[in-house]
This record gives sequence, structure tokens and C-alpha cells, in this order.
Amino acid sequence: MPRVLFVGRARSTSAAMTLALPFKKKPPLVAVVRLSGAIGLAGRGALNDTTLAPMLERAFRKGKPAAVALEINSPGGSPVQSSLIGARIRRLAAEHKVPVYAFVEDVAASGGYWLACAADEIWADDSSVLGSIGVISASFGAHVFLARQGFERRVHTAGKSKSMLDPFSPEKKEDVTRLKGLLGDIHQNFISHVKERRGDRLDATEDLFTGEVWLGARARDLGLIDGIAHLKPKMQERFGDKVRFRRYGVRRPFWSRFGVHLAEDALAGIEERAAFARFGL
Repeated sequence: MPRVLFVGRARSTSAAMTLALPFKKKPPLVAVVRLSGAIGLAGRGALNDTTLAPMLERAFRKGKPAAVALEINSPGGSPVQSSLIGARIRRLAAEHKVPVYAFVEDVAASGGYWLACAADEIWADDSSVLGSIGVISASFGAHVFLARQGFERRVHTAGKSKSMLDPFSPEKKEDVTRLKGLLGDIHQNFISHVKERRGDRLDATEDLFTGEVWLGARARDLGLIDGIAHLKPKMQERFGDKVRFRRYGVRRPFWSRFGVHLAEDALAGIEERAAFARFGL
């Protein structure tokens, strides 16, 4: 009987072992979520809870990550959106029993620091700007300009506070008092969040809630962060040199790439640039 020969490429020893060991344990996986930009602005790809929810869900679930790392570079923004995003991160961390590490780039200030506090540990660069634990409300007054141009402002309301802080009318003392009360309540919520998340790590001898900002090393000394470190080496230190990374980020909608919503994106970009500029960035 003639011999039948099968001619083909010989499998390498490593390939054979891979086939023989289909359940070979993979190195740990770290899901890296990028949170960059102002929080809650109207532009495409802005940081808000609705936009981030699907991405965060995938990051905590896909591939059973050993940890989730947050890359944060944000000057802040909406206190409500900051709270919603931070609360979602904590719910997912508890549900999947996954630790969360925050790594600050240029800035994590105001709402950006709120997001950082959603992590179990916060790490930053020596020159990162952190803090700004405060609340701000900015507007303008145009009533003098309108009067000079011969315009008369006409406002009719049902409810004496309905036109509070109308920028086209003279500022009222009682409106300012009410606004400061609202800002004070939001500030207290921010303070409670920071104290709950950072706990005994905070320097109790310093007033950390004045809206001041600090660079990385000083922020570490005050307990606002856990130390100076960068993402890859710190995660290799925690999970080994062979740790794998899977990245997640906010994508711009398809139509926005072709100029749709161009004016809205441009305005949001100006606002975001101004927010970063407050910290010299």
C-alpha cells in the first residue's frame, strides 16, 4: 500500500503548547478610561454621564479587568454631571469588585478632582494641578449698555424670583444672597464627597476647601493624592510587567466629523479653553 505523505509547515513548540493548553491563564488586564475635557458642556464628545455610561460599563465588564485606571485631564464643569459620573464609577466598582486608580495629567481641578476622588487611589505628575475644591458662578451685566443704546428691558413673571440674576437687569442684593446660598450648598456637597473618599489621608490641619490649587508634590503632602506616579509603570508595579491595557475614550459622533454641529462644537471649545486657561494651561 503506498504511503500517504502530508506536507506542511511544522508547528513550533510554543504554538503546540498554546493549542494543548487552551485555558492558559492570561496576564492581568487593566481597562484605561480617558476622561479629558470640561465636564457637562454641550459640544460633541463632552464629558457627561449619558455619553460616558456605555463606555464605563464596557470598561468594568469586558475581559474581567483586574483594575480600571482613569486618565484624568479636566478643569471641571457641571457639579451635577461630575457627581453622576463619579457615582456611576463607584457603583460599577462595587458591582464588579474592581479597584479604581486615577492618574492625573495636566489638571484635575474642581469637577475634575471630583472625578479623581471616585478612584480608590489618586496618582499625579509632579507638575499636575489639583484641587480647586470650590464652586463658581459667572455671568455678566448688560443693563447699562442697553440703556445707553436706548433699549428698554421688559420682563413679566409669575413668582418674584423667576427672573433672578437676569443679566439685562440691574443686580439685586436679594438675588445675590440666594445665589450664594445655592453655591454654599453645592460646595458643602463637594466637601462631603472629598472627605468621604479621601478620609484620614487628608491633612486635617489645613483648610483644603477654599478653592485653592496645588501642584503634585504639595497635593501629596496634603493627602489630596496618594503619590507621584504615571499610569504604565504604576500598573506594572501592581500587576506585573506583562500587564495588558485596553483603552476606552469618548468618540466624536460620525456626523460631527463632517461639520454638523460645527458652531456648537466651536462654542464649547472656546468655553473649554477658557476653563483650562484658569489654571495657566
